Amino acid sequence: MATRIIDLSIPLNNEVVTDPPGFRPEIEYRDQKSNVPEILQFFPGLTVEDLPGGEAWATEKILLSTHSGTHLDAPYHYHSTMDGGKRAITIDEVPLEWCFGPGVKLDFRHFPDGYVATAEDVQKELARIGYELKPLDIVLVNTRAGSRFGHDDYLNAGCGMGRAATLYLLERGVRVTGIDGWSWDAPFSYTRKKYAETHDASLIWEGHRAGMVIGYCHIEKLSNLEVLPNKGFTVSCFPVKVRRGSAGWVRAVALIDG
Repeated sequence: MATRIIDLSIPLNNEVVTDPPGFRPEIEYRDQKSNVPEILQFFPGLTVEDLPGGEAWATEKILLSTHSGTHLDAPYHYHSTMDGGKRAITIDEVPLEWCFGPGVKLDFRHFPDGYVATAEDVQKELARIGYELKPLDIVLVNTRAGSRFGHDDYLNAGCGMGRAATLYLLERGVRVTGIDGWSWDAPFSYTRKKYAETHDASLIWEGHRAGMVIGYCHIEKLSNLEVLPNKGFTVSCFPVKVRRGSAGWVRAVALIDG
C-alpha cells in the first residue's frame, strides 16, 4: 500500500513576509561561479580551467533565528519552568517519541482573525469529526492564516489557541501541537489591543504559557493543512538538535496510507 507524503513546511526565503521586521531570515546565495576562489584555496595548483564548465559549488550563508520558518518550540521557549516548577526542557531534550505519531486536524478556518479558541471549541470540533484524543496524538490547528501565507497580512491572520484550549489538549496526553499561523497564540496585533483596554497581562501569550503547567511543544508556521483529512494520518516533526535551544527547525510532513 503506497504512502502519500504531504509537506507541511514553509520554505526559508528572503522575499515572503513570514516574520516581523528584524526577525526575518537573511539568505546570501553564492553560485558555482562566485565560489571558484573558495575551491581553489583548498587545492593548490588548481585553476579555473580545470573545473567542469569553470564552476565550483553552490552554497548559502544564512542569518537565522531558531524560530524562523517552520519550527518546533521547546517548553524552555515559554518559560524557564514547566510541569508546575520543574526545569523546562530545551529543544535538544525533547523526547523523540513526541515528534512522530497519529495526527488530528482541528478545522478552525471559520473563526475570525484574532479569535482566541476555547476548550469548548476544541470539544465541539472533536465531536464533529468523531475523534477521542489519545496520549501523544499530534494535534494540528488549521486557521485562516494558512491561506494568507505569502501575503502581507499573514502575521495578523488566523485565530489563536487560548490557555484553556491548550490545557484541554495537554491534559489528555497531547505533547506536540501545531498551527499554520505565525504563533500558537492569536496574532499580537489583536492581543495588544485587548491588553491596552484591560491591562490584563494574563492575556499575553496565554497559549504558550500553558506549558508552565504541563510541558509541551508546538509547531508554528505550518502549511497545506487544508489538504489533510481530519484524522487517519501520521505526523513527523523531528527538530534540528540545537544545544540548549528554545526551538529547532523541522521539515514537518504528514504520512497518509492508501
